[in-house]
Amino acid sequence: MSVVNKKWHKWQRIAGIGLVCSLAVAGCNRSDNAEDQDNLETADATTAQPTVDNSEVAPAIRCDNPMVQDRLKSALESTLERQAQVFAANYANNAGFDLDDDIVEDKVDNILIDVQNAAVLQETNSNGITTCQASVSMTLASEDLYQASQVHSANNKPSLQSRLAQNNIRINNNMLIDDAFTYIVGVQEGQVRVRIAGQPALINIVSDIMAGSAFGSVMEEQRAERQAQQAEARRRQAAQIAQENEARRQAQMVTPVEPIDPIRPATPPTINNEGSQAATPPAPDTRANAKTPVAPKTTPKDDSIDMVIVEDESATY
Repeated sequence: MSVVNKKWHKWQRIAGIGLVCSLAVAGCNRSDNAEDQDNLETADATTAQPTVDNSEVAPAIRCDNPMVQDRLKSALESTLERQAQVFAANYANNAGFDLDDDIVEDKVDNILIDVQNAAVLQETNSNGITTCQASVSMTLASEDLYQASQVHSANNKPSLQSRLAQNNIRINNNMLIDDAFTYIVGVQEGQVRVRIAGQPALINIVSDIMAGSAFGSVMEEQRAERQAQQAEARRRQAAQIAQENEARRQAQMVTPVEPIDPIRPATPPTINNEGSQAATPPAPDTRANAKTPVAPKTTPKDDSIDMVIVEDESATY
């Protein structure tokens, strides 16, 4: 515990330098004004010399003051956005393209920050600086956690669970919780000032998540654009092929087709009536398996031949 106290005491001294210097400057100005006024009043001798209380100490500010918590949330948001821009620029430079800062800013704006159980870690010192500790939670969108995990895995970074466990940060669904978040409260020029002590791991991890999510969103948009372009190219190619096919079909419908000769029947035989009864052989039939008709056989007849009867005496009747 003594090591922790020394650490916060170091940050306390650093944060208190600005407040002390500003108070010292303000005290010097008041002393100079008082001296001038004293000289003037001595010459006139009409009024009494005013007194300056150099023992005035800045009032202590409670750690759970609503104004303090509002200032702490504003400081967290600005720090998150600044660090997320740095992480996102590194991702974009490695990928070879520019990343719009507005994308990272929109991601950070979606973070829900809450401060609970604020308490005094170290009492207010002589400079009016109070060291506080609280439970700070940051709720992220599921989409941001998913996209960041994909980007971190592609870049060979440790998993979110291991990083959180290493830095004593709890996770509850989409809520990351640091139960020992330390900040410093003081008054400067009459205004309440809140400073984040050190470089909290919660801010570092959440900033990296927002940067990874913004980078992943841009990569998905570019991938979607490429797919849309490829789909459009395929659609145009298909339309061109369909147009060419339609043109060929129309050309085939217009071109005349050579007519086909009809099938002719076989020619019947021709009979010669001028003294010859021989039939003219029919023309060959070109059809398959067609049979050529055969002319009937006739017995030759000759009236010039007389029948001769010869009697055979040796024959037996």
